[in-house]
Amino acid sequence: MAQGNIVFSTDPDVLLGEKKIEVSSIKNSNQDLRVHLDRRRGGKIVTLIRGYKGPSADLKELANKLKKKCSVGGSVKNGEILLQGDLRSKILKLLALDGYIAKPSGG
Repeated sequence: MAQGNIVFSTDPDVLLGEKKIEVSSIKNSNQDLRVHLDRRRGGKIVTLIRGYKGPSADLKELANKLKKKCSVGGSVKNGEILLQGDLRSKILKLLALDGYIAKPSGG
């Protein structure tokens, strides 16, 4: 496909003069995660997991695993995992069992 004078494209497969960089998975023991508690709109409490380094597919896989283990809803946004409710202690235990370095953060 000839790129021509394309300046911007919403197609993720279009390369505009640059090569796609493959991000490799990082071992769990090299991850330094922080578990936060936050109050969202409407006063809902959510548990945030920040600091994940690696491909977004691996982050989504971790989020799905945690949601199933805790039997709660949640999502992945802006490189963070959001889980409904105050699950800090349970999340810290689950992450430690999987070999992650996880620490509580915030109030």
